[in-house]
Amino acid sequence: MKKLIECVPNFSEGRDLSIIKQITDSIDSVEGVTLLDVDPGNATNRTVVTFVGEPKDVIEAAFRGIVKASELIDMSKHSGEHARMGATDVCPFIPVANISLEETAEHAIELAKKVGSETNVPTYLYGASQKRDYRKDLSVIRSGEYEGFFTKIKEEKWTPDFGKAEMNAFSGATVIGARDFLIAYNVNLNTKSTRIANRIAFDVREAGRVKRIGNEFTGKIATDENGETIRIPGACKEVKAVGWYIEEYGIAQISANLTNYHVTPLHVFFDEVEKSATSRGVRITGSELVGLIPLKSILDAGKHYLKKQGRSLGVSEAEIIQIAIKSLGLDELSEFDPNKKIIEYALKKKEDTALVDMTCVDFANETASESMAPGGGSISAYVGSLGISLSAMVANLGANKRGWEDRVEEFSKWAEMAQELKQQLLVYVDEDTRSFNAIIDAIRMPKDTQEEKDARTKAINAASEYATEVPFKVMQTAYAGYECIEAMITTGNKNSITDAGVGALCMHTAIQGAGMNVLVNAKDLSNKDVAIKYRDKAQELIQNSSRECDRLTKLVFEALAF
Repeated sequence: MKKLIECVPNFSEGRDLSIIKQITDSIDSVEGVTLLDVDPGNATNRTVVTFVGEPKDVIEAAFRGIVKASELIDMSKHSGEHARMGATDVCPFIPVANISLEETAEHAIELAKKVGSETNVPTYLYGASQKRDYRKDLSVIRSGEYEGFFTKIKEEKWTPDFGKAEMNAFSGATVIGARDFLIAYNVNLNTKSTRIANRIAFDVREAGRVKRIGNEFTGKIATDENGETIRIPGACKEVKAVGWYIEEYGIAQISANLTNYHVTPLHVFFDEVEKSATSRGVRITGSELVGLIPLKSILDAGKHYLKKQGRSLGVSEAEIIQIAIKSLGLDELSEFDPNKKIIEYALKKKEDTALVDMTCVDFANETASESMAPGGGSISAYVGSLGISLSAMVANLGANKRGWEDRVEEFSKWAEMAQELKQQLLVYVDEDTRSFNAIIDAIRMPKDTQEEKDARTKAINAASEYATEVPFKVMQTAYAGYECIEAMITTGNKNSITDAGVGALCMHTAIQGAGMNVLVNAKDLSNKDVAIKYRDKAQELIQNSSRECDRLTKLVFEALAF
């Protein structure tokens, strides 16, 4: 499996689009990296670029971007709201798939060495790549910014990790390292006051504020018995935040980094800002993400606000995302496109979801074409997804039925279960076709030499076993849906009992159809023990499904008798 690293360099240019394009073109010129997002900010005069790829490709793309930025961005003329120390202010590596933070940190060090030895840009390490504790924090390294580094870099304590201890007057210095995923997030306020924005930031950030004796703003700073300043911690752990004024929008913002969104989720931070803002007579007018966000974070936010509204959580992923966007005001300043701003969506290739992205008509036409795929396996998975979707519909109708307000949580849980099964079955729609195509690819492998014949046989066996495994998973997933369907037939809205009944019929069709594919593929497996195991389990599921479907549809017809 591919090891994937995300790289999110911050370049100190957010206004000149021609410079930004030259930098991003240099990154995009590396084959093997995917440029996911380019997010320029006029007020901050800073552009956050996001790309992903395998380690060697990411290192090369990041290096090219850093070199191009050092050639084009004159830091002696730079101004903007954001703290900065160089043309490439910071270049973090983030582990995405099949790679640890520790391994990612080593790749960041490799890049830093390359920059330090092959350019005139003094280079510092931070985060997981930095061995010295006092230099792990980006804000500590960057303190003094570009202007202050001409002196700071001469201090023994602040000698660069790589490169000469001499500030580059044109392109400044840079910081490179590895970190976990960070959400850069700004919350908009209906005030121009930076002082109020900072007070709110102090309320919510982990570092909080300095404790004062008497007046909150002008009182004497409190110290402990050792003379150390006492701080009052803020409401949100793993959060850094400041308040600033954005002239471009004519508003003040809380600018925050959520360094661990598992500890403080996006919606928790937003709600804490709202609480503080309200107490200070200020209102939130929206928010914006800088860069990309993990799908889980946006889904957790959507479910949080659905729950606050007393609604079912078992709605589609798209609806949950839309609720999050509107609740957080993510589209107030500019369009929020989930396909560009959610990292999992941005990483998807069109071919990864070619079938499930089609319209119903296009899918039917593709199935009816002369191509052998999609075939019965994909159709079985799709029929199963429709069956469990009917169950989700009945559950959501129950959750929103007038007079059943006390049953929202009950039906919401069933709807969530149905949505999870639906998503799994939709994945198998395309996966079944891929598994079939893998068999065809293996059969077409060369077979001129004995070595080629052996490799071909091995590939055919592996592809055939996977083509058996996929429809078997369809059977298991579809069968799990009977529990939800039965609950909707027996406890759901009686006006929708036929919908649940049709769902049961769909599940049985899915199980029988997928079972046929299990049997036809298992028959050709070279390992007969594995083949018999699949055969026996598939036949057992088909028999059990027949009994369940008959039992549930009988309940429906009994309820319809007149």
